[in-house]
Amino acid sequence: MSLTLRRLIGVTAAAATGAAALLVAGAGTAGAAERAHCDRAEQNLWSDGPSRGLTAHHCDIPSGRGRWYTVEIDTVVQTRRKGDTLDGAVDRTRTLHDRTFRCLGYTSDDGTVNWFGCPPS
Repeated sequence: MSLTLRRLIGVTAAAATGAAALLVAGAGTAGAAERAHCDRAEQNLWSDGPSRGLTAHHCDIPSGRGRWYTVEIDTVVQTRRKGDTLDGAVDRTRTLHDRTFRCLGYTSDDGTVNWFGCPPS
């Protein structure tokens, strides 16, 4: 996937997250989250905060179409980058265990699940 396409997906996910947050705030418990589980994931961190997406592997995804997903991940590797792009140098990495994220949706391809719209917790 090209860098331009990844940026476009990131911007679209951020806009969708903002709109969905406004809708969910009024929805109350009607939009209860469905649970998913992934063995491991990677998350990029930028100078101005984390990305709103996770790239995960070995996931069990619920069969229903939820409004929000609660994603439980055994191991998350967070990579802090020195710039605002994926081609920026890596400043440092941190490994977290047993983390839970709330995400708006996902796309999957060849065993990899790209979770998007995951606001920082």
